[in-house]
Amino acid sequence: MRNAASKAWCTLFAERPFAFLTGDLGFMALERLRDTMGKRFINAGVAEQNMVSVAAGMTKTGIETWVYSIAPFTYARPFEQIRNDVCLNRLPVRLVGNGGGYAYGPMGPSHHAIEDYGVLLTLQNMTVYVPAFAEDVRPAISIMSADDKPSYLRLGRCEKPADFAPPTFAAWRCLIEGNGPLLIVIGPLVGTLIDPIREMPIATRPSLWVLAEMPIGFHALPQQIIDRVCAGYTVAVLEEHVAQGSAGHALIVQMVKLGASPKRFLHFCAEGYPSGNYGSQIFHRKECGLDASTVLQKLGYECVERAANE
Repeated sequence: MRNAASKAWCTLFAERPFAFLTGDLGFMALERLRDTMGKRFINAGVAEQNMVSVAAGMTKTGIETWVYSIAPFTYARPFEQIRNDVCLNRLPVRLVGNGGGYAYGPMGPSHHAIEDYGVLLTLQNMTVYVPAFAEDVRPAISIMSADDKPSYLRLGRCEKPADFAPPTFAAWRCLIEGNGPLLIVIGPLVGTLIDPIREMPIATRPSLWVLAEMPIGFHALPQQIIDRVCAGYTVAVLEEHVAQGSAGHALIVQMVKLGASPKRFLHFCAEGYPSGNYGSQIFHRKECGLDASTVLQKLGYECVERAANE
């Protein structure tokens, strides 16, 4: 998704100049953007706290400003500056974190972002965007550029099948219709489920949705989701993020407020490091039960049960 973002920023820069700050990162991805932007592309060095404060100051003067780094260095290291300089002043600094979830694999927990959007959504005025596919990156950047509030873009690796054409970017999208459980996924992880789910009979397969914008509640829950919940369908949320501050927890609150709490709720989320070992993103997903095989195995009984009851 970094390459898609770089192309989108180049297009945006041709429309109107902005400033782009990076924490000494972007090799093999942002060179084209650097060459396009010239002096407005600023390598702030390994000084993320200062980088965010500088971005806030530039934004205060009226300059559109983007801040880019590996995700934990975007939201965790400069958290105080994001809170005090950006969010409390409602400045539209655009934060970009590359490598959401366990994407940086063997580099270990210092490079993993498994609590990023939960942490940032505790701050005032913040909006989070989590593209599921490379095609989502450009529209997400366009929306962020037009927003007058702080925002965070969580980038990952596009994992959709080559022959799958995703619907137009939106906060909520149904990717595959099904008469089984309601499965809501956040981010690129949804790509791993498309092939196995679309091969199932529609009568039993999950209804696969993707959520790309938070906080939940900023946009109304789709009526199709509310109807499914009220009809007694199982609801499952899958996200490469810890349970605390998660989309899953926020979704439960919204459904209860609407009087549409599900009879059964499953939450597949990051569990940290159960074995104490570090490995690839695939390793961590598997260890936390976030791989497609484990998720569908646990949902499979629900599909069969629903069909039997009908």
